[in-house]
Amino acid sequence: MHASPVQNSRVAPSASAASAVAALFVDERDRDVSGVLIPRPEIQLVVRFGPLARKGIDAHAMGGRQKVHRKLIRSGQRTVTARLHLGSHEAVLGVPASALSGDVVALEDLWGAAATRRLFDQLGDTRDTADAAAILESTIAERLALADGRRARSRLALDAAERLTSANVNTVAVDLGVSERHLRRVFHETVGVSPKAYARLVRFHRALRSAREDPHDSWADIAADVGYYDQAHLIAEFRAITGLTPQGFLGELRAARLIG
Repeated sequence: MHASPVQNSRVAPSASAASAVAALFVDERDRDVSGVLIPRPEIQLVVRFGPLARKGIDAHAMGGRQKVHRKLIRSGQRTVTARLHLGSHEAVLGVPASALSGDVVALEDLWGAAATRRLFDQLGDTRDTADAAAILESTIAERLALADGRRARSRLALDAAERLTSANVNTVAVDLGVSERHLRRVFHETVGVSPKAYARLVRFHRALRSAREDPHDSWADIAADVGYYDQAHLIAEFRAITGLTPQGFLGELRAARLIG
């Protein structure tokens, strides 16, 4: 695979993979850069090419995270990242999201050596990262089609995820006609984090998006708009997730590249 002038770009998933792939990214680096991984509940499947990858190519699943992660991205590294939709993790990877939460797991440990080798053989013949992205999402779509019969139980967790953005766990459980204990168990297995942690990350992303879209908006207004009790609550959660104040983290993002 040759190095192209692409640095970091988002690719629209094809229709065949859209039900599993929420977002697809390709990235190529010709110099060392600082990277920031913003925490999110979705699992990401990452393929790396270059001198730092084993035998020139490797792949791993990155479980949902609840805190910001920082790393140095080395020159010459090329990556393709597929962010999976909530609820599709087990169908695509063969394990519940809870088994990957906060971890990075080699793809061969999930798919087995033979299936992973088939993917690597295909990727080894690609001309650039765009072609590699097409191969990765095609493989994801194939695995999703084979596992469709096992996806019914994730429906409860996905319905809950939609409601948790504006209601607490107990209210959501009552609305869905299940016990709170059952909802917590199914949600954690399917999504990989607890309902409370998921709602926390959703608030964080909404606040961050609002601040980046309108830098003149006050943090007090943002806190009220996205569901924090007050500005102090927003600041406390930003510190817990990023290790920085909201303004400090925005400054870091302006100087670093987002990962995924």
